[in-house]
Amino acid sequence: MKAPSTLIAPQEAAVLALARATPLLRARDVVAHGLPSVVLSRLVHAGRLERVARGVYGLPGHASSEHHSLAEASIRVDRGVVCLLSALRVHEIGTQAPFEVWLAVPPNMPNPRLDQPALRIVRMSGAALAEGVAYRSIDGVDVPVFDAEKTVADCFKFRNKIGLDVAIEALQDGWRQRKLSMDRLWHYATVDRVANVMRPYMESLGT
Repeated sequence: MKAPSTLIAPQEAAVLALARATPLLRARDVVAHGLPSVVLSRLVHAGRLERVARGVYGLPGHASSEHHSLAEASIRVDRGVVCLLSALRVHEIGTQAPFEVWLAVPPNMPNPRLDQPALRIVRMSGAALAEGVAYRSIDGVDVPVFDAEKTVADCFKFRNKIGLDVAIEALQDGWRQRKLSMDRLWHYATVDRVANVMRPYMESLGT
């Protein structure tokens, strides 16, 4: 009996090349490159790709980072910014280890519905959503994450959601590790309208 051919069709080879360059590959990325999305199903069936989540694919056995879920959420929620407990984890500030991905989204945006990862949605608008956004490369994805100072200010703003003790710990630990700038903290405290709340805790840092 003749052995099956191991040759790869040009379209399949092109999709695999995209998957090697982009560890988390979206079906729409494939279409954007002029390739039919049905090729993804053929490659999954052949064992050359695996379905990571709905509409998201990757190479089998690809080693992912501890922040893999943030990359997944980012490519599936276009306008989301990693915030609060998830951002603290990225910056390695405090002791929180959330099992959900905390995302800030605009107030008029419908709640994203994902099978995975689990999301915790926070509504922000204006400067509170637009300022302090930095990008971290996670598993080949440029993930928008609020910077350390903005994240700490947000923790005080949303202290009723995460607890004042978490906000204070973030401020103290971030300052101890020299990951925070006093000027930037004051700026974001003003943006978030929590300057009066943060003032006594910032003054206690001894600066």
